[in-house]
Amino acid sequence: MTPPDRLSQGVGRSSDNPEMSSQRPSNNTRMSPSNASLQLDDQLCFALYAATNSITRAYRAPLAKLGLTYSQYLAMLVLWQHGEQTVKSLAERLDLDSSTITPLVKRLAATGLVSGERDPADKRNLRIQLTNAGRALRDPVARIQQGIACQTQLETATFVALRTQLHALAKEMAKVVAPGQ
Repeated sequence: MTPPDRLSQGVGRSSDNPEMSSQRPSNNTRMSPSNASLQLDDQLCFALYAATNSITRAYRAPLAKLGLTYSQYLAMLVLWQHGEQTVKSLAERLDLDSSTITPLVKRLAATGLVSGERDPADKRNLRIQLTNAGRALRDPVARIQQGIACQTQLETATFVALRTQLHALAKEMAKVVAPGQ
């Protein structure tokens, strides 16, 4: 199945029939100006936006009990998985600007979860590493993540397939959208 076919699944032509917006078109339907809909519920971007907001809200309270924001949680995931990072590599992995990561890292350092030191080889690079307190948060955060994954009510295969498709979508969109747009 080609990428446009994947993206067109679940997109109805509500301009033809308002009840059809929830129906699945045939696999050979491709998005084009003639079959694109301006109905909110037909928008892939809105579905992604709404799902992202719902998941982020689900994380907010449990993470707050641990002193983390959602953005800090994502940064901690990178550090737990890959260990020491520069601000630049952390920003690249999270698909953010370094200027966005710097205040986030400063807040994590202020709470004692990470520490930073200048790279001896290049003083412009700040190397971030977990502290013992930061490493200790891994298990409680894993329990939060598992709970939220269960709240989605998705079967494991569906969960994995959806995540894989979203990563593929992000990769494809990164090819057509210039950084900073």
